[in-house]
Amino acid sequence: MSPEPRTAIATVCLSGALDEKLVAAAAAGFDGVEIFEPDLVASPMPPGEVRLRCADLGLSIDLYQPFRDLDSTDPARFAANLRRADAKFGVMEALGVDTVLVCSSVGADAVSDVDRLAEQLHALAARAGERGLRIAYEALAWGRHVSTWDASWEVVRRADHPALGLCLDSFHILSRGSDPAPIADVPGDKLFFLQLADAPHLSMDVLQWSRHHRLFPGQGAFDLPAFLAPVLAAGYAGPLSLEVFNDVFRQADPERAAVDGRRSLLALAEATAARGEGVDPVGEAAGRLSGHAFVEVSGDSSTGGVLAALGFARTGVHRTKPVERWEQGGARILVNRSGAEAAIAAVAVETADPPAAARRAVRLAAPVPPRERGPAEADLAAVTAPDGTALFFCRTGAADDWSGDFVGTDERAEGIGVTGIDHVGLAQPFDHFDEAALFYRSVLGLDPVTAAEFAAPFGLVRSRGLADAGRRVRLALSVSLLRRGRWAPGVSEPQYIALEVDDVVAAARAARAAGAPLLGIPDNYYADLEARLELPADVLAEYRDLGVLREETPEGAYLQVCTDVLGGRLFLALVQRIGDHDLFGWTDAPVRMAAHRRRRLARERVQA
Repeated sequence: MSPEPRTAIATVCLSGALDEKLVAAAAAGFDGVEIFEPDLVASPMPPGEVRLRCADLGLSIDLYQPFRDLDSTDPARFAANLRRADAKFGVMEALGVDTVLVCSSVGADAVSDVDRLAEQLHALAARAGERGLRIAYEALAWGRHVSTWDASWEVVRRADHPALGLCLDSFHILSRGSDPAPIADVPGDKLFFLQLADAPHLSMDVLQWSRHHRLFPGQGAFDLPAFLAPVLAAGYAGPLSLEVFNDVFRQADPERAAVDGRRSLLALAEATAARGEGVDPVGEAAGRLSGHAFVEVSGDSSTGGVLAALGFARTGVHRTKPVERWEQGGARILVNRSGAEAAIAAVAVETADPPAAARRAVRLAAPVPPRERGPAEADLAAVTAPDGTALFFCRTGAADDWSGDFVGTDERAEGIGVTGIDHVGLAQPFDHFDEAALFYRSVLGLDPVTAAEFAAPFGLVRSRGLADAGRRVRLALSVSLLRRGRWAPGVSEPQYIALEVDDVVAAARAARAAGAPLLGIPDNYYADLEARLELPADVLAEYRDLGVLREETPEGAYLQVCTDVLGGRLFLALVQRIGDHDLFGWTDAPVRMAAHRRRRLARERVQA
């Protein structure tokens, strides 16, 4: 494994007071921090004490930021700005930091003439250089006259002072659609600092986009490896530093957010090294996944009854734990009867080298869960996902695999045509949706394949589909965009297992005959389906009778039949894919959610 690159995080990324931010950054393994001036201003610690605190925590202070609106067409105002800079230089000396971020100006008096602007920056750099300090000039995407990286480089080039260089910020560059490739031609000693942030593609004012919707690398839509590669090729030797303004992150647990941020930098460095630039800090390539080994759910005897009605056979009982193995085709579901509610407790994936996959996950800051292991039980490699789900790495069929922990039964079932697990649906806590997406992308090597936002009965829901290249492992992540009120949540963060079948109508018919609690869908849905799709009348009648939902695109269709919610938050679905696509049934999700809610409210009225 290659040495890790130096990493840093701006204190603006994290919630809490300055000392809490510093503790979180150190605990996550960052090497340094950027001190965001408002955090220092609000802190009772004087700059010298902050310097000592960082040293105690093993953190360097790599940047002091930001210094705004330096240049001015008004000579008196520019002189005042130089005096303001002198005061900040004193703060920097007390902090022990040698580089300050100077943003391009946004004021009405900003200098438009490039040579005059270069003269003013040269004057500032001369004052900084005399004190052994440096100026890192950054083009804000909304700067009045300097808003692109190449414009900022032209100013720095003309100013021509050794204490003046560039600060490159991925958001300011990529949000404008600028090409980062020519950065490779900038002299490396002029690249003073690098700030990294991702973001979703949004059509909105760039300032508001920047202030509220930045994300850690790998959580958004920017191609950050394509940005970082030319920066490293130019010879940049400073830290990879995060500067992320995000409303959710600023309210989240700072230690957890810091771990998520550092994971994002490690994954970004790995992806960039794959392009031939920089070093790979992970050192374990994401192994090829060959499918879902099993999904473990908590539940009681009623969960087993539903599985039996869906054609599963109870093929094994754990030697030491209250866990049953249910199988049909290539689908395996473990039912752990020690849980308080029906929910997904663990997801296991098939990989050729489980220990290597686990080592990779740990290097990407995934926590290892405590596990009780009985005599002669398999030593399963596992980590914990952000929502608490255990993630196991398996090689089913190996001499010491997990299946040896179960005593076989003689129970058999005819089955209804389930061939495997199509995907697993995991609803995420509000604060950790982006964290979960990054976790599964980096740890398992999954790619985002689709995303959607839809109106559910209780508010907006955002969903994101992830899959490996061979579509053997799929995950569907979802989150409610607003915390819901008490009147409607009912099912907190619902989860589901989508079971793959070749003929969903035949499978649903067999499941219903066996007593499976299939979800009824209202006639209005089928009237709309008939208007949208040219389906034969007999097919539409079967859909209506069995509760089949159909999502269709030019590339194919996705058919599903769902069960009631079992116990607390879990339901099962029979799904059939037609054609080549990455659908997850999100077009019909509001219909399914409304139907689940009606069933829940009806049960509550009966129980009352």
